[in-house]
Amino acid sequence: MTGACTKMSAMKRYGSIRACGHHAGSGTLIRSFPERLGGVWSATPTPFTARLTVDKVAVKRLVEHHLRLGVRGLFLGGTCGEGPWMPDRERRTLVQSVVAAARGRLTVAAQVTDNSAARILDNMRAAAEDGADIAVIAPPYFLLNATPANVEALYLEAIRRSPLPVGIYDRGRHAAVAITTASLARIIAEPKVVLLKDSSADPVRRQMALAARVARPVLCLLNGNEFDCVSYLAAGYDGLLLGGGIFNGRLAGEIVAAVRAGRLAEARRLQARMNRMMSAVYGGPKIACWMAGLKHLLVEMGIFRTTRGFLNYPLTPACRRAIARIRIREAAMLQPAASSKTGRRRTKTKNPK
Repeated sequence: MTGACTKMSAMKRYGSIRACGHHAGSGTLIRSFPERLGGVWSATPTPFTARLTVDKVAVKRLVEHHLRLGVRGLFLGGTCGEGPWMPDRERRTLVQSVVAAARGRLTVAAQVTDNSAARILDNMRAAAEDGADIAVIAPPYFLLNATPANVEALYLEAIRRSPLPVGIYDRGRHAAVAITTASLARIIAEPKVVLLKDSSADPVRRQMALAARVARPVLCLLNGNEFDCVSYLAAGYDGLLLGGGIFNGRLAGEIVAAVRAGRLAEARRLQARMNRMMSAVYGGPKIACWMAGLKHLLVEMGIFRTTRGFLNYPLTPACRRAIARIRIREAAMLQPAASSKTGRRRTKTKNPK
């Protein structure tokens, strides 16, 4: 599909937006593009070859694995995806490869964050040409004269000129450039904004987001704090967008189902179980191994072919042992279609060059 056709297709889907996985005013669930946004999303890590190029073979496995887990959408090139460190050509290759492998079965969002509206717009145009459904903006990496008015103006210019529907990634106090709650409220009120990933862990911002969703039922609210899914879902969020979605996506889906059915005690037990899984993979409470542990797990599961990346986290012996144990204990959750092969790799491949 050409870039122009891809862009037209994305905007047609945008034009059909009515409600986001929850009930509209009439009480009828409207099944359109944004209905696909509710549920579990994965802020997926990126598979690399030994030369730090995107591993297209592993991308195909990654897509099929997410589908088996019941994941609804992929967020590409975020922090977990190492997008801020990847060359532009590899970010584009990643989007193109995922779109080709997904064949419309997953909603694809691409991070387009940058330090000016002009650069964000360049990234948005590339994402549209490459087939992404949504362009996601996080706070700039670096910004001089970062007054609240200037930061808000950067967002609004990019959103209003975007060729794609827009997602906003709120990192709250963890962001390098602060976005005030008042500015964020005006940003997510923009008509082109269809998704908010809330990783702020801020109850004030959560209430603001819920109020914004009342005013704009099209807005999908996804919690990004994977250690506290239940309270956000119980408050009314539409789903989860998780850095660990590539391995905890099925368990996260069970948490969503339990909360929606009003089984909060069960949901909390599932959350505690998921927290234990993440602690094992990431290296304990201090998240000492994080990306190294995550990619090691994915290689052991036969999804990635290397652990290569840009962040160089350590993989300690304790992390290796914890991951080996969790692979056995949680085999059915980690690899639903391969749970009978507990403790063994599904495939063995040579490291790609």
